[in-house]
Amino acid sequence: MKKFLIYGSYGYTGSLIVEQAVKEGMRPLLAGRDERLLQAQAEKFGLEYRAFSIDDTAALDSALREVDAVLHCAGPFVLTYRQMAEACIRTKRHYVDISGEIEGFEALAAMDEEAKRAGIMLLPGGGFDVVPSDCLIAHVAKKLESATHLEIYIKSIGSGVSRGTARSGIENMQRQGRIRRDGKIVSVPNVWGSKQVDFGRGPSRVVSVGWGDVSTAYHSTGIPNVTAYMGFPAAMVNGMRLTRYFGFLLYNRTAKDFIKWLIGIFLKTGPSRNQNENGFSLMIAEATDGKQTVRAKLRTPEAYHLTALTAVEIMKRITSEDYKIGFQTPSKAYGADFILQFAGVMREDL
Repeated sequence: MKKFLIYGSYGYTGSLIVEQAVKEGMRPLLAGRDERLLQAQAEKFGLEYRAFSIDDTAALDSALREVDAVLHCAGPFVLTYRQMAEACIRTKRHYVDISGEIEGFEALAAMDEEAKRAGIMLLPGGGFDVVPSDCLIAHVAKKLESATHLEIYIKSIGSGVSRGTARSGIENMQRQGRIRRDGKIVSVPNVWGSKQVDFGRGPSRVVSVGWGDVSTAYHSTGIPNVTAYMGFPAAMVNGMRLTRYFGFLLYNRTAKDFIKWLIGIFLKTGPSRNQNENGFSLMIAEATDGKQTVRAKLRTPEAYHLTALTAVEIMKRITSEDYKIGFQTPSKAYGADFILQFAGVMREDL
């Protein structure tokens, strides 16, 4: 089997991915900035590693030439995706990341022709955001090809947030809410929309968010109007609403760096092993053409655990020569049913 590199392998999600890859008999090349953490991880699993900054172009290109593909796990991705993607195009190596950031998705989509000339695949969103939701969206879109509007509702139960996810949120906080209207992504105030959605346990409040599907759903289905909603605790929703009025005070670099420093001190690394094993997520996708409506529901394992499963499976396929060149979404590359192969995933039409 061919080889792939995991950049940011010692982060919370990267560590889960390395563990899953080794469990499935794969031997990725580990990489990141911190040699001490890399060495400890490499010794634990008996793997090779390369320590370098993503901004060190020579070292980055040298490492990529040792492998056939990259799984990029070092966020905030808005600060790192371009260096890695451009290096992959230069060295003709496949690119996958576990980002959920709209800016990166759209920028990588714009690199489609460059990727095709290089003969490589660019596939962002290879984790919880956006593999399960993208597959569910593709499923309902296939059932209603005339759909003009799409909504996706997401609720996680018994999970948590990693430091990396929280820091990415801080890095992107000034971008506020996002929706897609008439094919274009537009900004809206935080908590712009609010709905009561029944995931099967009675009505639950969800609010609009700039989730990755606002970008990728359009590329997957061509549906021009997309809104994503997610369930949050009431206190968090109130905090999000306050950023409409006071958020500008937090958007400068000094404030962001200070908040990310606080996250490093007060937020634990990520969900516990028990949460990984017992948490789960529920999603409902709804497509309509104004006359007909199609809905489907998906249940998945806990978000970070699922990310490890989907990311490793994608790398397994790429290193087995199963890929499509150019910019891809998960469902475009591997079909709407890709998500169904994983234990604990259930889909039903509503």
